[in-house]
Amino acid sequence: MDSIDIKRVSLSDIDLLQKISRQTFFETFSSRNTEENMKKYLEEGFSNDKLTAELTDKNAEFYFAILDNTVIGYLKLNFGQSQTELKDDKALEIERIYVLKEFHGKKVGQILYEKAIQIAKQANADYVWLGV
Repeated sequence: MDSIDIKRVSLSDIDLLQKISRQTFFETFSSRNTEENMKKYLEEGFSNDKLTAELTDKNAEFYFAILDNTVIGYLKLNFGQSQTELKDDKALEIERIYVLKEFHGKKVGQILYEKAIQIAKQANADYVWLGV
């Protein structure tokens, strides 16, 4: 596989973030949910308002995995009070790692995970935890 680039997501990328978020969530969870529940979550969980709030949160960061100018996955990290549970200033939460189904098994998730670890080291985090 060609080289995968990792790019920090900005507010100007909200449409791409919304698209990859909805697609990967649907691919991951649609078989275990009703169509009604999926539709509701995809609309609410990845609305422009919700994503704008997440993208402008100084304690949250998103990163795209890009292959041949196409977003194939993404990562969401939370620091401090933006963490979903622990809220530990010395920790980093990996809230989301999602990769398009066609790229499963091709180490895209591993590359995103390694980016999270690199950021944790730069932030002098004592530990990294996975929010699910």
